[in-house]
Order: sequence, then C-alpha cells, then structure tokens
Amino acid sequence: MTMEPTARSLPREPLGEAHLRRLIAGQGLAAVVDALFLIWLTLFVLKLSEPGMATGFVLVAVALPRAALLLPAGVLVDRLGPARIAAGAAWLRVAVLLALGALVTLASPSVTAVALLAALLGVADAAYFPAALALLPGVVPTERLARVNALVQGAESGGDLIGPAVAAGVIAAVGFDATLGGIAALAALAAVALSMPIRAIRSGESMPTHAIRSGEPAGDFADPESVEGERLSTARALGAGLSYAWREPVVRGMLAAIALINIAVVGPVLVGGAVLADQRLGGAGALGIVLSGFGAGSLAGSLVAGWRPPARRGWTVVGGVAAIGAGMAGLAAVGDVVAATAVVSLIGLGSAFLGVVVVATLQERVPQGLLGRVLSLVVLATVAFDPFSYTLAGVLVPLGTTMLFLVCGSAVLTCAALVALSPAIRSLR
Repeated sequence: MTMEPTARSLPREPLGEAHLRRLIAGQGLAAVVDALFLIWLTLFVLKLSEPGMATGFVLVAVALPRAALLLPAGVLVDRLGPARIAAGAAWLRVAVLLALGALVTLASPSVTAVALLAALLGVADAAYFPAALALLPGVVPTERLARVNALVQGAESGGDLIGPAVAAGVIAAVGFDATLGGIAALAALAAVALSMPIRAIRSGESMPTHAIRSGEPAGDFADPESVEGERLSTARALGAGLSYAWREPVVRGMLAAIALINIAVVGPVLVGGAVLADQRLGGAGALGIVLSGFGAGSLAGSLVAGWRPPARRGWTVVGGVAAIGAGMAGLAAVGDVVAATAVVSLIGLGSAFLGVVVVATLQERVPQGLLGRVLSLVVLATVAFDPFSYTLAGVLVPLGTTMLFLVCGSAVLTCAALVALSPAIRSLR
C-alpha cells in the first residue's frame, strides 16, 4: 500500500512548510478553476445553441458521472492514497481542458462533443473531491486542520463570489478561446502544486521512521481492506465504508444533517429566491444581489471558522444547523433587498462555518483506512440531492414563498433539535 505521512509526524506549523503552502494554494486554485469553468461552460453552450435543453444537457453530463463515481472513488483513495488520486485527477482535468480548448479553437464543436468532454471533467471531480479532503490530515497537524480547511473553503467561496463576474468580463474582453486557455493554465498550476505531496513522499521528505501506511490499523481499528490477509472486492470495501458510517453516531448524524440541509436549502433558495425577487424585491436584478450576499456570508463563515476554531464543536454543529434553519424561515418575512441579503448572508455564513467544522471533525476522527470512503459520502451528501431539492421547491412554490421558506426552515430547525439530542455529537470537543 501507499506510504504516506501522518499528521503527528510533520512539523507543527503547516503554513511554514513550503510543500504545505503549495498544497493549500493548489486546492484553492482548483476551487477557483471550478467556479470559472462552470460559468465559461454555461455561456459557451448558450452561444452554441438557444437557451433551454442544451445547457441542462451539458450540466447534467458533468453532474451524473461525478455523483455516480464518488463512492467508488472513495475506495480508490483509500487503496492508492489520496496524494496520488488528487494529483492524477488534477492532471486529468488539465488534459480535458486542453482538449476542449483545441476543439473550440480548431473546429466548430457540437453540443454533444462538449458534453462528452464535460463528462470527463465530472469523472475527474469524482476522484478529486474525496482525495483532496482525505489528503489534508496526512500532511497537516491535527490542531491546524480547521484553519487549513477554512483557507481552502474560503478560496472556494471567494471563487463562487467573484467567479461569475470575472469569467463573464474576461470572455467579453478576450473571447471564449483565450479565456479557456487561461482557465487551463490555472488548472495546470493547481496540478503542479497538488503533485508536491507525492514528491515529498517519494523523496522521504518529512517522513519519520514510524510513519504508518494508509489503510493500516490505527489504534483499535481493524483494517477494512483485508479479511484474513486478502484484499476485499471493491463492492465489499465500499460496504465496509458504508457500514462504518452507519455505525458511528457522529458520522451518521453529520451526514444526515448535511443531506437534509442540501435538500432544504439549495433548491428553495435558488427557485424560491427567484420568485421572491420577482414578487417582493423589485425584479430579477435583486436576485443577483441576494445571491452575492450568500457568497459573502460563505466566505466570512469559512474564515471565521478557521480563525477561531470552536472549543465545543458539538454545540457549534447544533448552532450552525439552527442558524441555517432560522435564516430559511426568516426569508418568509423579508420585504426588501437589504433584509433578504442579510438573511441569506446568515445562511451562507452558517453553511460555511458548519462545513469547516464538520470536515475537520471527520478528518480527525475517521480511521485513515476509511477516510476516503467517508469523505466521499460527505461530498455525495452535498451534491447528490440537488434534483430532490429542486423538486421540493417546485412542489412548494405554488403554495407561496412564505409556505416554502417556513416549511424548509422548520425542517432544518427540527434537524438541529435532533442533532442536539445526540450525546455523541453534543460531547464533541
């Protein structure tokens, strides 16, 4: 199996090590690339065809393989090591972007050709996301995990906040071809930075004599990848990860909270927010201001979570879920853009703060041999329920935005109460 350093083995100042700074920069750049490319892809497909099914077809082509392959990718991360998978996925992303750039520059691509290449990016994303999350505990001291996660997620929030305006402005200035070339260059820089942990491992840099291997027993944890010395099949290895997540109350509770929040927030905010803007806030332009508030709140939440990690994590998780629920319910009463932006900013702040705390907690608590599978479940809970969320919003919107936001806010507040009833989560420090 792959030899990788543990958090205990490295110097205690993560940002003081050059390869760790590169790793953080690489993950931040990768997040910005995702934000820029999504806008580029949407605008380019709109250029190729009339608005409608074509845009949805290409976006689904990215989302389907990403959701379908996340759990098998988690098994692969645990078997081959997160550093190799993260770097390989980053270079696959570069290759696909270069191929798409050549196609756009040298030919007149069809929507189908663009969708096929976009699907390959979905494959790369499925491997990259759990690997990137599982990589951090191997190179960052435990007490610094929240801060490093906050930096990475802050870069993602920043990309979501400014990405649309930057991508649209650059496309208007230099065109689709040059913009895609710039995105590919940023992706290459990210891939180079993400390859640094592999070089450090191969050269033995920062490797102590007592470093353990990914997937070996840790404490009283029995290796889930072997039974009587034989490697489990992919299906059984995946089953072992699912079984662990179900048996552990902290993991089970956090995954359930993430999934419910995703269902009750994403679709209602986007769909209900559009209706709210049209009915109460003065038109479609108000929606952009409100959603910018969500991005600003997310950025602030990530940075606050990293700057002052909570001493009582369990109650912080409860408070974060409750803040999101209160914000959703509060949208039922807003009547102007300022109030709506303030409330949505609260939802963004709570979501980002909660995300940093949850990910850092799981990175610390889950045995290294299962980390890829568990974190792939976290990513799946974040991205896989979007269709259900949009369906829920579509069902409730005809009843009015007040009913929509009250129902969704009440559901999240109920989730906060249930989380608070869990002794395992309440006792988290």
